[in-house]
Amino acid sequence: MDMRVAAYAVIERRGEVLLTHWRRGHMHGWTLPGGGIEEGEDPRDAVVREVAEETGLEAKVGKLLGVDSRVMVREDVGDGEDPRLHTIRIIYRARAVDGPLINEVDGSSDEARWVKISELKNMRTLSLVETGLKFAGVIGSPRSRRRKRSALASKLHLKHGGRQCAKYAHKQNGGKQNGAKQNSAKQNSAKQNSAKQNSAKQNSAKQNSKANGGKQGAKQAQKHTVKNGAKAAHGSAGKAAAKHSVRNSK
Repeated sequence: MDMRVAAYAVIERRGEVLLTHWRRGHMHGWTLPGGGIEEGEDPRDAVVREVAEETGLEAKVGKLLGVDSRVMVREDVGDGEDPRLHTIRIIYRARAVDGPLINEVDGSSDEARWVKISELKNMRTLSLVETGLKFAGVIGSPRSRRRKRSALASKLHLKHGGRQCAKYAHKQNGGKQNGAKQNSAKQNSAKQNSAKQNSAKQNSAKQNSKANGGKQGAKQAQKHTVKNGAKAAHGSAGKAAAKHSVRNSK
């Protein structure tokens, strides 16, 4: 099994990443700038050399992002050769000095391009691109997800914060209004109860007055009857006396 050690760079600017188009025979795809380390060469120096060869830009190498180790099966091998290749890829973060892109001639790549990260899903990329961007926290990693969630939360806060405050104030005012309504309802209920009690008292007074009036009327009627009876008796007595007097005179 053969082994290959190479160094690559993740170079970003304003939402774009620098890629090169790799081609070998009928196989091709977009990948990170970089390549095999020569004997005795420092991996950082290899990144600077490869970026200059493939893109024409000067790279300033930053921190080490990670090391990817995997065994690949090659298609372009001769009869009797082991198709397996153990590749160790050392990936750095780097930045490029501004300048025009210059495509490599007679090399393993044929084009260099700044590509928007949002467009990567529509391109034919090699596995190294995803690996490097994950190491850099640009896509797919917990760090990237936390950063996206934080950015989204900030946007939502700026967009909806005023609405939330308004909703909170509305709730507070609604609670106060409901409390005022409840107090008003209680007061109205108390007034109605008081009015009912007053009405009941008035009705009771009227009934008592009617009852007293009836009693007084009965007494007056009784007195009137007694008087009339006395008058009638007196009249009868007078008539009887008159008749007796007439008889006596006869």
